[in-house]
Amino acid sequence: MLNEKVAALCNEQINKEFYSAYLYLDIANYYADQGLDGFANWYTIQAQEERDHAMLFLQYLQNNGEKVTLEAIAKPDKEFPNHRAALAVGFEHEQYVTSLINNIYAAAHEARDYRTMQFLDWFVKEQGEEEKNADDMLKKYDLYGSDPKGLYSLNSELAARVYSAPSLVL
Repeated sequence: MLNEKVAALCNEQINKEFYSAYLYLDIANYYADQGLDGFANWYTIQAQEERDHAMLFLQYLQNNGEKVTLEAIAKPDKEFPNHRAALAVGFEHEQYVTSLINNIYAAAHEARDYRTMQFLDWFVKEQGEEEKNADDMLKKYDLYGSDPKGLYSLNSELAARVYSAPSLVL
């Protein structure tokens, strides 16, 4: 059995990860409407990753005999007045998710729940990569996004992203 607080936070994280997928699909839809299929592709794949993260938490709880309670997923409420703003929302959201993972890790550490800490190690590393990717996209957009040829090139780069499932062993 997991510590009650740790299990509750992990259960909440399932919903947060599914919300992240919804948010990224919303961003993908924004870019698709703008004719930026590469940006839309990048965020569609990002949504797939977030869905997988939710499923990893779900499976972890199930594997540890915990009851999973699925809650309603909130509708994304962010506005995207321009291309850069959508990227900034993505970056800010990754920072938020990092804080959530850190909170679960801190609770697991306090409870001396080493199994959950080991499970979360992958997510800690993953969040570092997610924040870097989101920050890099902002930096590239700032460098090239105002130039139509630069925007086209960046869009083409993002269109080349392919989905790969996480390789976390539970």
